Amino acid sequence: MQTYLVGGAVRDTLLGLPITDQDWVVVGTTPTAMLELGYEQIGSDFPVFLHPQTKQEYALARTERKSGYGYTGFTCYAAADVTLEQDLLRRDLTINAIAQDQQGQLIDPYHGKNDLEHKILRHVSPAFSEDPLRVLRVARFAARFAHLGFTIAAETMALMQEIVVSGELANLTPERVWLEWHKSLSSNDPQVFLSVLRQCGALAVIMPEIDALFGVPQPAKWHPEIDCGIHTLLVAKQAALLSDDTTIRFAAQVHDLGKALSPKEDLPHHKTHCRDGIKPIKQLCQRIKVPNDYRDLALLVCAQHTKIHHAQEMRASTFISIFDQIDAWRKPLRVEQLALCCRADARGRQGLEDTAYPQADITITAFDIAQAVPVAPIIAAGFTGVAIKQQLTQARTLAVDEYLQRTRT
Repeated sequence: MQTYLVGGAVRDTLLGLPITDQDWVVVGTTPTAMLELGYEQIGSDFPVFLHPQTKQEYALARTERKSGYGYTGFTCYAAADVTLEQDLLRRDLTINAIAQDQQGQLIDPYHGKNDLEHKILRHVSPAFSEDPLRVLRVARFAARFAHLGFTIAAETMALMQEIVVSGELANLTPERVWLEWHKSLSSNDPQVFLSVLRQCGALAVIMPEIDALFGVPQPAKWHPEIDCGIHTLLVAKQAALLSDDTTIRFAAQVHDLGKALSPKEDLPHHKTHCRDGIKPIKQLCQRIKVPNDYRDLALLVCAQHTKIHHAQEMRASTFISIFDQIDAWRKPLRVEQLALCCRADARGRQGLEDTAYPQADITITAFDIAQAVPVAPIIAAGFTGVAIKQQLTQARTLAVDEYLQRTRT
């Protein structure tokens, strides 16, 4: 029985990145022997065990044979005669197919270390094309390592395109699609995830609402990049620079879906995109089973972002109305989230990445002032029921108006 550290822990150590978890592969043993050593079996499709002390995952070395459709259509063989090299051969990318023995020596039969040094994402074997999930995984790794200069090997991109043409992406479950998308949102360059999916053709299959933005024009006066799809990628990048909050990053990526639905006779203008974007956001989130908090923020950013862009001229009553509509009194974090998404939208324009955006600060300050208005004096004055809300709204509006008057003089 031999144990090897494999996958991400080895890769990230070589890249000098922090290690989040460790996975191990065990060669030359059986499930019965693992159980006798005190390991707890958790795998049903193939033998995976939890270490009795560390609770880290230990998987028996295995091979896989395509036997059906999708990423679950495989027959696994895990036995004592499976070699480490055979186990590594079934992995997706060479940089994920490096093992380390207990003495610290690397086992690298598919030259993953060389690809790490040359910053290349390359498939291990032609079997890569048997698993459609790998299209999303490569896109996610491209997003994660883009800041280090990694690119996808041309032959790997060709296989990804073949998978898309084969129709195999239709076999991916919504949960797995969202899992990969969500992981990409935590990367330094989440826009690369979308860009790679579009390059291989997968974006049109998995997220057609976003893909439809590419080729749709906007006024060059306000959007030097012109193309709505390019604008979306730029906004996604700016949102990542502004916040680690993945709900903000998600909302930034989908806030303009309505622009793909603008009547051709109105182009390059998008007069009703805030209203038109609600339906495709709901459709996308329902199909991929996006969590409700992500969906809800995306919807309110879609509905409100053009109003926030006019915060410098907006009336106090409009601010209060927006805060009511987004349920900010119960969920105050939404105000900052909305403001940050709008800042990302303003900066997600070619050549305008460093533009000032006082509208965000005005919106946040207006809410802080409105929220600070006490309700106790209104109740003490004898108001009850609906009248309390009416009086509180009036007091909040007055307080915000006084603030706006000071800032505009």
